[in-house]
Amino acid sequence: MSKNNKEMTFTSHLAELRQRLIKSVIALVLTTIISFIFARYIFEFLIAPAPDDISLIYTEMTGMVSTYFKVALMSGFVLAMPILVYQGMMFVSPALTRREKKYIYLALPWIMFMFLAGFAFGYFILVPPATSFLLSFMGDIARPEIKIDNYVSIVTRLLVAIGLVFETPVIITFLARLGVVKPEMLSRNRRWAIVGAFILAAVITPTFDPINQSLVAIPLIILYELSILLAKIAYRKRVKAAES
Repeated sequence: MSKNNKEMTFTSHLAELRQRLIKSVIALVLTTIISFIFARYIFEFLIAPAPDDISLIYTEMTGMVSTYFKVALMSGFVLAMPILVYQGMMFVSPALTRREKKYIYLALPWIMFMFLAGFAFGYFILVPPATSFLLSFMGDIARPEIKIDNYVSIVTRLLVAIGLVFETPVIITFLARLGVVKPEMLSRNRRWAIVGAFILAAVITPTFDPINQSLVAIPLIILYELSILLAKIAYRKRVKAAES
């Protein structure tokens, strides 16, 4: 390939990247505007899993305004995620074969489904006991008055993190279909995956008690085992396709 062709290819890649980024930013702006309109209802949604007697406050004049914008931006990011993932996939798709592109299209709905499943798991299973523990710990010594921005930051960070982690089986299956990951390697590293699940649970979980951390670690281990099973199926199909 000549120098001019290389420069044209590099320039075309930059133009494609800019186009994808512009579309992603536009999508994020639009979803953030929509979230801003409904931010009050999103607040009520985030507060619902907490104990009924929780007392949320703000101590700065701009505290509620900044938190309002944070909620709108985070909600906008979640709503825009399908478009962001799609734009990212489309940017790398020219380097993939027709069969690999088909895997991308099949993986996209599952990526969103698993994110929503993780989000729901965090909202209904993890947030209620975590907030109850944090708000009741040593409650006979001090009465908790929680800053609204602190509560929102912890809950949204937890929900988004759990949602992203739940996408592990889809990503590993996709990589196995491409031949990047082999199920034997996953099985061989099972012990380290279990250790990593508890370390990741300790990072994600806002509490220090082992019960809440186990609520995160055990599903992560189950997801890893599911990833091994799906990787075996995907890798077997890849081998059969290569032989045919």
